[in-house]
Amino acid sequence: MTKCSNIVSAWTRQIENRKKPDSSDLQDHLTEVHEKNAGFTEALAWKCRDANGKNSYELLADIIDQEHHSNVLDLACGSGVLLDLCNRRFDSKVSFAGIDISDAELKLASERLIQTDIALHQSMAQSCDFIADTSVDVILCHWALTLMDPIIPVLETVKRILKHKGIFAAIVDGDEDSAPGYLEIHEIIYAHAQRKYPDYGVVELGDPRVRKKDKLHELLKNIFVGFDIQISPIRLSFNATPEILAKETAGFFYASFILSIEEHRQMLEELENYFSEKMRNGESSFNLPVNRLVIKESD
Repeated sequence: MTKCSNIVSAWTRQIENRKKPDSSDLQDHLTEVHEKNAGFTEALAWKCRDANGKNSYELLADIIDQEHHSNVLDLACGSGVLLDLCNRRFDSKVSFAGIDISDAELKLASERLIQTDIALHQSMAQSCDFIADTSVDVILCHWALTLMDPIIPVLETVKRILKHKGIFAAIVDGDEDSAPGYLEIHEIIYAHAQRKYPDYGVVELGDPRVRKKDKLHELLKNIFVGFDIQISPIRLSFNATPEILAKETAGFFYASFILSIEEHRQMLEELENYFSEKMRNGESSFNLPVNRLVIKESD
């Protein structure tokens, strides 16, 4: 897939004018990025694996117990990678559905899942009025909770539609300093974005509380009263040549999509040089910090 750079949105215009974007600006930005780069998160996310060889999709799929769970919702399902994995892993006793706001992502998901009966819906996470109260056994969310703002209506929707003894599980960003080298790579990419928009990064995409374990727990405990909240830090890694790592890591960060073709080339060159300096036996490593969030009612 050819990725589209130089994205301009309501969000970038606000950043350029040194104003604080609101939730509608964020929505416009996410729509622009995903409509022009649908499926961009899956390449690196699939390849990055933990110490047991599992990627972030598999870490979420592990939550499902087909002896006790009959229906599963993928919140912000994107291009359908997690739904496809779950459909292949579990038998017909478990039904799956997906929700996303992006036409382009849902088109990819529909193509990927064409041989299945998985229902796909276009909706915002906080606007799922078509889903009945206490009707879903498991709600999964792969790397999208970080981008949702306002976040509280989303969490309240999750609580509303989750069955008694149901489970909500999500993969979100981990603390930046918890994976070797991640902060350096983050700073390289953001430095290039800040040459174009000096205030880039001052306001993060989504609610910043989701990005920090302690702040996320504080946010959740006020909504999921009487629930067990587990936030587990996990380090994912991907080994490859410096050239491949530069392209894959750059393509994972939203900041890379605001750059022009030439700006993007310069960023890739700097990333490749960074990975080359860390190379051993022809390969280098990218370490990605994540948190796996699991919420369920306390016994």
